[in-house]
Amino acid sequence: MSGTSPRGTARALVRLARPSHWIKNAFVLAGVFFAEDWKETGTLLLAGAAFAAFCLAASAVYCVNDALDVEEDRAHPRKRGRPLAAGEISQNAAYAFASALAAGAFGLSLYAGPRLAVCLIAYAAVNLLYSRGLKRLVLVDVFCIASGFIIRLLAGTWGIGVEPSQWFLLCTLNLSLFLGFSKRYAELIDGQRPLEEKRAVLKSYSPEFLRVLLAITLAATLITYGLYTTSPRTLQVHGSARLIYTLPIATFGLFRYLYLVMEKGYGENTVADMRKDPAMLIICIVYAAAGVLLLGY
Repeated sequence: MSGTSPRGTARALVRLARPSHWIKNAFVLAGVFFAEDWKETGTLLLAGAAFAAFCLAASAVYCVNDALDVEEDRAHPRKRGRPLAAGEISQNAAYAFASALAAGAFGLSLYAGPRLAVCLIAYAAVNLLYSRGLKRLVLVDVFCIASGFIIRLLAGTWGIGVEPSQWFLLCTLNLSLFLGFSKRYAELIDGQRPLEEKRAVLKSYSPEFLRVLLAITLAATLITYGLYTTSPRTLQVHGSARLIYTLPIATFGLFRYLYLVMEKGYGENTVADMRKDPAMLIICIVYAAAGVLLLGY
């Protein structure tokens, strides 16, 4: 790393922060949108601060995780190209960068309120425990991943004083589990490396078991989303029962993603999968447009 230029180091730090993964923090904004509180300028500013805080916090977590897993990543056919594994930056630099990002995240929480700080602490704690051992425990590993999305949703609702929908929380939990088990399935069937070289927890999973979990969590996601669209609170908030008509679009989108996971080997990186499959992008755009039109925004 001694020959790395300042510009090269800056590029490596940006890659380490994974800004392309910030799209996951859209869950922070989802609760405000579906609660219709985004129409209030003050709430929208708080939600924006929460979103920015979680982008910084998520990047800090990526830095710490990569520093802890650097030796494993060097043996991985794809992860060995990451800045730390490739030797572009040092572990100390990664920890220092993570500290700066975390400080920025908590600085934003001072603006948004103490509840957001609680969400950030919970998010950091879950990810630290995950990195230090929970990722090796079957089922617990995926529930840790799912909890990260639930915490994001709570940060954008409870964290800034907006009441979250219980059905929407359950739908988010089930969707997160579905995506988490999709990731494990893709990793398990990846034929590029033998099982003994993959993450330890995969030895506790089998393709058959994961296929059952995918079916259960997919069904649960659609059921809880349908119940959310027809719940009395949703009808009261939006003043419309038309949100149920987005269910066929959501169903087709999840079925499409399941097809990509089961038949095309997708699932290991949801963000990259969305970029690689034009159909998924179109479905997301159609879903968003339908939601806006049906609710009369």
